[in-house]
Parts: sequence; structure tokens; C-alpha cells
Amino acid sequence: MTDIPRPGKIIAVHLNYRSRAAQRGRTPAQPSYFFKPSSSVAATGGELERPAGTELLAFEGEIALIVGRAARRVSPEDGWSVISGVTAANDFGLYDLRAADKGSNVRSKGGDGFTPLGPEVLAAGELDPAALRVRTWLNGELVQEGTTDDLLFPFGRLVADLSQLMTLEPGDVILTGTPAGSSVTAPGDTVEVEVDAPCAPGAPSTGRLVTHITEGTIPFGDFGTKPSVDDLQRAEAYGTQPEPAWTLTDELRAKLNSVATATLSSQLRKRGLDNVSIDGLTSTRPDVRVVGTARTLRYVPNREDLFRSHGGGYNAQKRAFDAVGPGEVLVIEARGERGSGTVGDVLALRAQVNGAAAIVTDGGVRDLAVVASLDIPTYHNGPHPAVLGRKHVPWDTDLTIACGGATVQPGDVIVGDADGLLVIPPALVEEVVADAIEQEREEEFIAEQVAAGHPVDGLFPMNAEWRERYRAWSTQH
Repeated sequence: MTDIPRPGKIIAVHLNYRSRAAQRGRTPAQPSYFFKPSSSVAATGGELERPAGTELLAFEGEIALIVGRAARRVSPEDGWSVISGVTAANDFGLYDLRAADKGSNVRSKGGDGFTPLGPEVLAAGELDPAALRVRTWLNGELVQEGTTDDLLFPFGRLVADLSQLMTLEPGDVILTGTPAGSSVTAPGDTVEVEVDAPCAPGAPSTGRLVTHITEGTIPFGDFGTKPSVDDLQRAEAYGTQPEPAWTLTDELRAKLNSVATATLSSQLRKRGLDNVSIDGLTSTRPDVRVVGTARTLRYVPNREDLFRSHGGGYNAQKRAFDAVGPGEVLVIEARGERGSGTVGDVLALRAQVNGAAAIVTDGGVRDLAVVASLDIPTYHNGPHPAVLGRKHVPWDTDLTIACGGATVQPGDVIVGDADGLLVIPPALVEEVVADAIEQEREEEFIAEQVAAGHPVDGLFPMNAEWRERYRAWSTQH
């Protein structure tokens, strides 16, 4: 193990991963911090006592930055140069004492051994700060995984922000936040954290930072605030997320598949939604009907420095194609730019293997013949042989985007066929599809009457007399 000197100060970020912010239900506009005492530092392999009378000792696997030189008022661009090393950290917290601290975290996160660090320190100069990964295991099961592409506030920005007010000194430690998946640990548990750079040469790793949890025996005295928990603290400690407000059930999916896209478009327009079609794209499988919920990926125009920081490694594009799941549609914002590919054969195959319903991009497609031979439909803006970096930087995932002239949010329902693609807000799906089914029944009746020789006047649309005949027909059918 590399010897990590006791830092002069430990500064921790409250929320810094999008996945964690989503779990908490709030996304900060700027970073905020708290201090942890240097006496909370511990080495790998040690024991951490859960104090007697408490129940909510939570782990948070994090990337720890070690300051290498004194820094005051540095810029975000120069922030990373201040860091000499990177290691793994576990930012343990005792939710039983959160109420006592009122946000300072002095007692809830300042206990002896509450900041294990190590075991190895990776040289910062040999790492890409945008291509690091942190993982946490609880009793051998992987429970947290996050990459620095998911950060709300990059490392250089944290250094710059903190150094506006205070001098960062050699050996100081900055804890950079935890991804989703933090939860509660109990006596007898073993928690392990590892930080690595999986795409760097040799895939350097800190190794696993190991902490064994034990049960304390000495209760808190009456001369201070005692542990106290409620349902909110339990929910936050365990990382409980609310049930999704809406789900595309198999029944709804079947109903959507039973009606024409044109009918759904008509019903959306009746509700004042005229701008919900993704226009100008061609499908590799126009014979295949698409129904699914949207996952999103955004590209921004290529800028060489941004492509260097965001285009390599496990970037947003790769994460999006790895994450898209069964029945989901990956929708890509490429600004209508046809001058390079936005997806190729390997990534399209990855989406197909994952069970995705479709890929939708308003940019170009590489390897179009191979992509078109796959089972998964890909809606696109034309072929192009150039790689992504000619025109695009893969920027972010699962956020509101624009594609083919339509706004698409994660969770929107995408319906498509040879006629085109529609975006349906989840809150409207049930009523839209119910009315679309009824509309097609009416149109079936009208077509039957026209075929029998009746004129369309009064029939299309139906007047009161024809409406009464339709009700009788509908009962019989």
C-alpha cells in the first residue's frame, strides 16, 4: 500500500454525479461542500465501528483527489494541474446523526475511521480526469459504478471554486462525490471501493479499499444529541427511489401497436400538440413497427479541445449504447448534421443485443449496409463514411434533446413506422391510445358504409343520425 499522509484538510462535495442527483431528486446549479476531520482517515483492511444504538451507517464510494501544490485562485482549466494523485475513498456517514448536524455533517460524517483512503495512489499526470471510474462492492456484490463522464462538476472546476476562497495545500484531499447506489451497511459487512482508468494503457487501478464493519458497544451519553431516525432518513440512507409515476405496460404497448401512427398524430393534434413528429428520417426497417420509451444521447458540434476531453474513453456515446435496455428507443440529437456517422455497425448491434426497440438519429450512419441488415430499425438522415469526431462531440445522456425538429425527453413514448415517428408525452398515452382505437373503429364503420354506396355527406364526419347508427353497429361488433 502507498503511504497516504494524514491530510491537513478534507473537503467533500455534496452532490456531483447525475445518477446520484436523480436519486436524490435535486440537481444543484453549483457545487457545495463540507469538511471532514483528518482524524477520520483510515487505511485499507481496517475495522469501522457502527456506534451502539445506531442503524444507518451508509457507505459512499468516491474518487479522492490529493493536492500536490499550493493553489490559490486557479482557473478551471488549470485545476487538474494542481492534483498530484488520485485514490479510492469511502465517505461513510451516519444518518442517525444528520438531524443533529443541520447540514454541517460534523458528527454524521466526522467519526474516527469514516474516511478510508487507498490503497494505492495513481499519478494524476498519467490520467485523463474525464475517463476515471469508481466502483463499490458490498460483501462481494457490485453496488455502485460511476464514471467521471457523469460528473455535474469536473475536477478542475472543483479546484478552481475552492481556491477562490482558501489556499489548497499539498496533501489536502478533495472527495468528489458518489454515484447512485450508496446504501446502508451493517456489522459483519465488508465494503470495498476501487478507482481505475479502464481505457488508459495498462488500466491502472488503486486496488480495492477494504473496510470491515463491526458493532459498537458504548452508547452515546446524555450530554449531546442522541441518534434519531425517521422514514425520510431511512429512505435516503438506503437509497430508496420513488416508484415511477408511469410505466409503458405490455397492455399499453399492444394498444399502441394496434393503431396507425396517423391516427395517433390526429389525436395528439386534437390536444394541441402539433410539434411531436420527428421529421426527415429514413428507416432501415420500414416494415417494422416501433413502440418504446426514449433514452437520449446528445452530440454537440465538434471542438477539438472538447473532443479530447469528452470524445475518448468510455464516452457518452458508448455509455448510451451500453445502457439502452429492452423495449427502449435510443434517440440521438445530431442537429441534422449529415457530415459524419453518429452510429455504426458495432454500436447498432450492441443496442440490438440489449433488446432495444430502435435507434433514432437525425445525423448520418456509418456502415449503413450492415446496420440495415440488422433486425433493429434505425431511423437516420443518410449514410456517411466519416467517424463521429469529424462533426460531433458525444456530450451527455438521458436529458432533454432535439431530434428531427422535435423535443424528446427521457421516458417519452416513441411510436414509428413507415409513415414516420411520433413523440407522445407519457401522461397522455392512455387517453390518446384509447381515443385512437375509438377513432379507428369509427373510420372502419364509415369505410364500410362508403363501400356499401352511401355518400360521405353527413357520414364523414358523422351527423347525429349516422352517429346513432354507429352506436348500434359498434354494439354488434
